[in-house]
Amino acid sequence: MKHSIHIKDITELANAAKQFLSEIGDKKIIAFYASMGAGKTTFTSALCKELGVSEDAISSPTFAIVNEYKYDKTKYIYHFDFYRINKISEALDIGFYDYIDSEQLCIIEWPENIEEILPEECLKVNIIVKEDLSRSIEWED
Repeated sequence: MKHSIHIKDITELANAAKQFLSEIGDKKIIAFYASMGAGKTTFTSALCKELGVSEDAISSPTFAIVNEYKYDKTKYIYHFDFYRINKISEALDIGFYDYIDSEQLCIIEWPENIEEILPEECLKVNIIVKEDLSRSIEWED
């Protein structure tokens, strides 16, 4: 089934995040495919806020590769940014499989750089920038 959420502007982010979380069900590994500046980190921040992560705790893991956010006392979000990954071994060195096997929510930016090690159950989501600069969040399940 195809899904699509249209985001006209930044004021619609919170509602879009809420809708996205309700539509993905119990999916735990989410890969965001999008061009530079399309809003991967911005949308991830909206998802984290919707789940109760403190806004000041959320940041882009571009240099750290992975950030960990705690919410709901025992739950975590692992937020990956593989933009700077040059070799699969770099992802493996940070314990990528341990994270994705944790049953916690894993959000991956720049998954195309680690495509060969993404698990089959990974939900692949496209963020598309429209001509009017609105965004479309699209996926199939």
